[in-house]
Amino acid sequence: MKKANNFLILSAVIGLSACTSAIDAQGYTNDPWENMNRGIFAFNEGVDKVVFKPLAKGYTFIFPQPVRTGVSNFFGNLSDIGSLANAIFQLDGKNSAKIAARVINNTVYGLGGIFDVATPMGNTKIEKDFGSTLAHYGVKSGPFLMLPLLGPSTLRDGIGKIPDAYLSPITYVKDDTTRWSLVGLNAIQTRASLFPLEAKLEGTSTDKYATIRDNWLQHRWGQLGTPISADQQDDIDALFTPQPESKSH
Repeated sequence: MKKANNFLILSAVIGLSACTSAIDAQGYTNDPWENMNRGIFAFNEGVDKVVFKPLAKGYTFIFPQPVRTGVSNFFGNLSDIGSLANAIFQLDGKNSAKIAARVINNTVYGLGGIFDVATPMGNTKIEKDFGSTLAHYGVKSGPFLMLPLLGPSTLRDGIGKIPDAYLSPITYVKDDTTRWSLVGLNAIQTRASLFPLEAKLEGTSTDKYATIRDNWLQHRWGQLGTPISADQQDDIDALFTPQPESKSH
């Protein structure tokens, strides 16, 4: 975790002088570091091809969908704790109460979060992170930034990943083997969940980097409550709406 935090700090320091938004009101992308970002994207693709994708394929082959859903729910419940902290940081009492109730219900009645009992009760997931907290207090997003292994971000959100790491309960697991096993399992589960998105990209995109960058930025923009056009929302929905996992990849 310390190595990851050091890397995030280094990535953030690269462009601390930047102050403009990654996407402006007209939807233009602010990507002054595109050459560097494309290089990092190519690196990520190479690591994914050699490491994460094969592991994710093996994971989906060995474990049936109900097990994978339970794993996803478990880590989702842990991430809700960070969302709760950021809702409190944002003085968002309404969503703080909702997220707290969700965590309690899923932890107590969902066997530690393995079962998502809150969503059927109408308490759907609310995602907040430290990047959204910074945005809440007026910090601009800064340029787009492709992070090694972590993927698309912005300068502000990249910096926000540092405190977010300390808000994760996994950080405080004392046993190194257990902690890194949880980190690895979460990474593999997350990669497995991206197979449907990967299929969409391969079928529709001639420039995978630009497609991921633009759609991620618009998706993030929507998360933070900035109005976007109906056409933009349709494109985002088409790319980010989850699809059932196929049996083979």
